[in-house]
Amino acid sequence: MSLDLSIVLVAIAPFLAALVAPMVLRGTGRHVGWIMALVPAGIFLFLTQFIEPVMHHEVIRASLAWVPSYNLALSFYIDGLSLTFALTISGIGTLIVLYSGAYVSGHTHQGRFMSFLLAFMGAMLGLVLSDNMVALFTFWELTAVTSFLLIGFDHTRQAARRAAIQAIIVTNIGGLSLLLGVIVMHQLTGEWELSALRGLGDTVRADALYPLVLILFLGAAFTKSAQFPFHFWLPNAMEAPTPVSAFLHSATMVQAGVYLLARLTPVLGETVAWTAILTIFGSVTLLWGGISALRQTDMKQMLAQSTIASLGLLVLLIGVGSEAAISGMVVYFVAHALYKAGFFMLVGAIDHGTGTRDITALGGLRTKMPLTFAAAIMAALAMVGLPLTVGYLAKEEMYLALANPDWQQIVLLLVAIVGNALLAGVGLAIAIKPFFGPLLPTPKHPHEGSPGLVIGPLVLGVLGIAMAVATAWFGHTVLVPTASAIMNVEVESHLTLVPDFTGLIPFLSALTWALGALVFFQLVGMRSMTRRATQHLPNADRAFDGLMFGLIRFAGATTRLLHHGRLERYLQIVFVALALAMVLPLALNHGYDVLLPFSEWIAHPLLPTMMAYEWIVLGMAVVGLVALLVARNRLGSILALGVQGTSIALIFLLFGAPDLAFTQFMVEILSVVILALVMTRLNLRERDNRPYEDIFRDGLIALVCGVGVALMLMVILTGTLDTRLSDFFTATSLPIAHGRNIVNVILVDYRGLDTLGEISVVMAAGIAILVLIRSRTKER
Repeated sequence: MSLDLSIVLVAIAPFLAALVAPMVLRGTGRHVGWIMALVPAGIFLFLTQFIEPVMHHEVIRASLAWVPSYNLALSFYIDGLSLTFALTISGIGTLIVLYSGAYVSGHTHQGRFMSFLLAFMGAMLGLVLSDNMVALFTFWELTAVTSFLLIGFDHTRQAARRAAIQAIIVTNIGGLSLLLGVIVMHQLTGEWELSALRGLGDTVRADALYPLVLILFLGAAFTKSAQFPFHFWLPNAMEAPTPVSAFLHSATMVQAGVYLLARLTPVLGETVAWTAILTIFGSVTLLWGGISALRQTDMKQMLAQSTIASLGLLVLLIGVGSEAAISGMVVYFVAHALYKAGFFMLVGAIDHGTGTRDITALGGLRTKMPLTFAAAIMAALAMVGLPLTVGYLAKEEMYLALANPDWQQIVLLLVAIVGNALLAGVGLAIAIKPFFGPLLPTPKHPHEGSPGLVIGPLVLGVLGIAMAVATAWFGHTVLVPTASAIMNVEVESHLTLVPDFTGLIPFLSALTWALGALVFFQLVGMRSMTRRATQHLPNADRAFDGLMFGLIRFAGATTRLLHHGRLERYLQIVFVALALAMVLPLALNHGYDVLLPFSEWIAHPLLPTMMAYEWIVLGMAVVGLVALLVARNRLGSILALGVQGTSIALIFLLFGAPDLAFTQFMVEILSVVILALVMTRLNLRERDNRPYEDIFRDGLIALVCGVGVALMLMVILTGTLDTRLSDFFTATSLPIAHGRNIVNVILVDYRGLDTLGEISVVMAAGIAILVLIRSRTKER
């Protein structure tokens, strides 16, 4: 198998697995999680073969022709950054699929859940491996769609439906921003490939469009990674089953925005705007998430709010942009993915084993759930940032980046210390409160979860310690390639577990631990204080509800205004729009000159030279028009319209368009027949009495439309005929489309999708008419 096809299959394999997941469930029952986990496990093992070349700063590329006429290729790009994210997604994904098999075991729609989860995994892998920006946008939107399905999985609950709708609306706003950013970036650089942009940073930053590009890409990243003020959708997404929270909302989907910012750092970074926006919004998000986590008693909500804080910390570090800051961001990304996914899974195990997630209603579980307790301790050690964990390495590295005498760096350092202390307090609370103290009564008798529920948290906890112990290996294998890919220059690793007491960093860590312990011991009081302090602050969640309510009211008012059910008004709007579409462009482009041919013809009328039968056809049209205007009843009007249509068909026939003439004849016959049948419900002998103001209004509209058509034809006939398009059709109709009838070739080939759409509309209208007729028959 070629390398190109192998890398493409990395993104496609989860989608294929999603198709067969329900069938596997029917064939294997409760073992579906173990079987389907082979897919991400295989992807993880396949990707490990690239660790060695990436360590030596090699880049692996794969490309398949996609839209060659636009120079678009389905291209993939593996460097340190994409490989770290892909290994995280597939590795944690393996444990999540195992966990899901146990968590949703016996659920009616377990197979569907597995399909959604695997499809999301494929979308996320495609996102981080894509080199082509259009492909990246496609996978970006697929993550939004699949996360919508996962968040709203329990669609019988209104809260789940609302959370899913809110998540897809907010993230799709970012998706549109990403699409515009990709288009503007291509217009600016002429490149579709992210790898090609790495050397164009100076060009992009010097261009006048840089602020626009920056805002568009930041909008995409901020909505996806829940940065303030787009943070509110993430806590509501906790309505999803716990495996979804563990996978999407801690280790993968919400990190997509962080990945985008990291990938674009060589292109958009190193400017005052980049640094200021990322550090300010990252700081606000960090503190807001940490404080909001203290207000919660539901452990999933505590983790969700702390995830927002962690995402803000990652964005802050990317904004600082120094080598140490990017190194700290890389190490913290790995640490956060390990401990946060483990925390979410063990909270799900506690909920599964006790029937509650309320931290105030739990206690004494360490003897009833010892494996879960061990996993909680390891996750908490990493979240607090104690030695022998990857979290410790991340904290040391970020403090090293921020410990500078510059006042701005001092402010950011204080923000990082406070934010880390808040996260440490939350981690200690979740690891200690449910497991120590007296055993409290719970809805279920406390019991340890099945192997599928505890393997994931234990493995991730052990990995968080093992990677830190193997500091040199972790630095050279993970940190250096990833940070080098972000910085676009080679970065050195100086990670160490041995504190340097000659510097300030160990004391900053000790201060963080002390403040974290203080937060833990004062958690109840701080919870009450933060609730009182924030209860009157503007609420983004309520603002979203108000915006959606206003949007629905506006849509209702617009519908009542424009879709009132009066056919006469619809036709008036259509013809007024037609008149404006013809008259305004002519007036703007030609001014009064457009009236010159018309005025000359009035002053010196010239009759065209025509054959006798042509005069007869023209006379039929005039007779039909007069008959329509003076018709005394409805039947006469219908017949006069038929005369008009027949005259037009004959004109087509005389001027060499027999196919159009035939079509027109069919339309006229059907129109007369259908109108006559419909009008049998009315009295055809009556004449519609209309007020003079209606006659004047409609007559004026008709007159303007007629004059507009006449003026437009005069402008066209007096101008130079551009035959390039007709020459192209004539030259290519037979050799390319294999058709001698050029009109048919245009309809079927050159504008085939347009014709398909028209046929679909006619088919839909026919089905609607059939339904109405059948429903009326049933009523009778």
